[in-house]
Amino acid sequence: MTVGELGERGLIERIRQRLGPPPKDVLVGVGDDAAAVTWTRGTLLLTTDMLLEEVHFRRSTATLREIGAKSLAVNLSDIAAMGGEPRFAVVALAVPPAMRVVDVDELYAGLEDMARGHAVALLGGDTCAAPHQMVLTVTVAGHTDGAPLCRRGARPGDAILVTGVLGAAAAGLAALERGTVPVAADVVKPLQHAHRMPTPRVREGRLIHASGAATAMIDLSDGLATDLAHIARESGVGAEVRLAALPVSDGTRQLAAVLGIDPWSWAVSGGEDYELLLTAMPQHAATLATRVTTETGTPVSVIGEVRPADEGVRFLDEGRRQVPVRPGFDHFA
Repeated sequence: MTVGELGERGLIERIRQRLGPPPKDVLVGVGDDAAAVTWTRGTLLLTTDMLLEEVHFRRSTATLREIGAKSLAVNLSDIAAMGGEPRFAVVALAVPPAMRVVDVDELYAGLEDMARGHAVALLGGDTCAAPHQMVLTVTVAGHTDGAPLCRRGARPGDAILVTGVLGAAAAGLAALERGTVPVAADVVKPLQHAHRMPTPRVREGRLIHASGAATAMIDLSDGLATDLAHIARESGVGAEVRLAALPVSDGTRQLAAVLGIDPWSWAVSGGEDYELLLTAMPQHAATLATRVTTETGTPVSVIGEVRPADEGVRFLDEGRRQVPVRPGFDHFA
């Protein structure tokens, strides 16, 4: 069997089985947004992400400053998904020897922009030569009080909520790849920005964790279909989502209309929104959504309900008919 045949999720599960049970002071090991370890000052959170040129970013569609900022943002989003506060980061950078020094400076300017915005200290890392294209690996350490929010914990009857809007990043990528689209610039630019410069929902994640109302959480990196399936699998539950309840921006709808694309496909399968997907006790869901929206300005929407495992993960139209959806991103698919 090849890794491509096994798939990304299968590979992660194989590694988890190979490593076996973690030490007693590890609260969360392989298979979540971040690892969580018992620490003298609470719970230590650790996460890392690798970004490859022409896989995660292209210099033809983003500036080096944007690429640097995004490489840190996706890690901060993992800490946010655990309800934590990011504190420190190290960066491993591989670049071709022919790359200009001023270009590396611009890349780090983006890293510094994002770090300042979230009071994160950049502490160095590693550098090496790459034969052809850039590779950035960022590792972030953070902390939270008590147990973090995990992908496991959702229960039948819980409400399913999401921060922000969905599908904007995928819409922005579609616009960037086409170069020119028959939509006004003031409509397209926010979509392109959503793809190039995602906003990690750190403050929102902290509020959600502190509320005590949430039962599980994940960040939407690979798309709603894939990431909701992660929560369902880890929690041993099913889920149903109402497509009409998904928060999709007017700009995303406008671009989808002119390109002949169903906007729900971007919202469900597009990925890279880096919003927070969470489940919460039904009696507290509306209050939690209102509180997060009021205190951060980020809208929070109730989009569905956790169901028993034997019902699977289903996406329903307005007539409550099941709609087939594509899975989100898989590196080895």
